[in-house]
Amino acid sequence: MSVPTITVEQLKERMAKGGVVVVDVREPHELDICRLNGTLHIPMGQIAERISELDPAAEILVHCRSGGRSGKVVEFLQSKGFKNVHNVAGGILAWAERIDPSMATY
Repeated sequence: MSVPTITVEQLKERMAKGGVVVVDVREPHELDICRLNGTLHIPMGQIAERISELDPAAEILVHCRSGGRSGKVVEFLQSKGFKNVHNVAGGILAWAERIDPSMATY
């Protein structure tokens, strides 16, 4: 199963339009360093137990630090019947590099 991806530029556009759920799967200590406003925080290790918080019919965009963990979460959600779920390529590092250079990185 392939992992659909979007760029951080596409993420910015979709967040501005609204109607999407952006899930940050990083750990709490990572959010202390930097975060995107308006995201739902569900650490990767809690996705299975908190899946009921997500609407399978919604457009869900998943991000982490660089795209690895979020890609695995997208695969998991697809296996559970989620159809409109995408990995944010490059994660928050790409956002900091290409969208908001003032954002702290780690």
